[in-house]
Order: sequence, then C-alpha cells, then structure tokens
Amino acid sequence: MQVKHISQREKISPRYLEQIFQKFEKAGIVGGKRGPSGGYFLKKDPAGITVGEIIRVTEGSLSPVPCEGGGKSNQPCNRAGECVTQIIWKEAGNRLNEYFDSITIEDLCRMAQDMGLRREPGS
Repeated sequence: MQVKHISQREKISPRYLEQIFQKFEKAGIVGGKRGPSGGYFLKKDPAGITVGEIIRVTEGSLSPVPCEGGGKSNQPCNRAGECVTQIIWKEAGNRLNEYFDSITIEDLCRMAQDMGLRREPGS
C-alpha cells in the first residue's frame, strides 16, 4: 500500500508515516517497493505481528516508568534498591507487554470487519 493512501485515510502526515515505516522496515515487519506501483507490504504473516511489537518498534519500551531501564537512557534507576513502587511498575509493564503481545494485526483486521469497516482498495 502506498503511504499517500494511508495518509489520506488515517489523516496522518505522509512525512511522519514514512518515518514510522522506515522503523518497521528496519525491524523486518514491512518491505518497500519503489516506483509508480510501489508502496509497503507486510513481510510477516499478520497473525505473527503483535501490537506489542509495533509499539516497541515505534515507541520503545512499554514500561510505564523507567525503573528497569525502560527510559530514554536505558539505565536502571539509581533508587532501584530502595524503591518499593518499582515492584508495582515492573508488574504493570509485564502486564502491558502480555496484553499487547496477545493482540495481532490479524486480530485488528477481524475487529475492523466486525465493526463494519471496509477495506480500502489496494490494501
């Protein structure tokens, strides 16, 4: 599918979408084809791509706070040995990962069909 079609349908800047798709391409989720009939295509089965994977590729860690090196610096918190709430945040991160990893792109497509959303031509 071409970025311009996704951009129009989702009302997202084509430039921003290109940045996202470059991350997906680097992660091996999509491939790109140049030229007039070019665009992006999935390199993996939609049943094998999870929402968690998509979020981690685009946003980084799913950890709600950077206690476990999930922040921008990827360094553990300097209060790690003396902070009781880190236990809660770690479990919250684990549950978020588990939940988002349980939903696939195939699931999202099925949900869209159930909602009556129609598939765009060329997608």
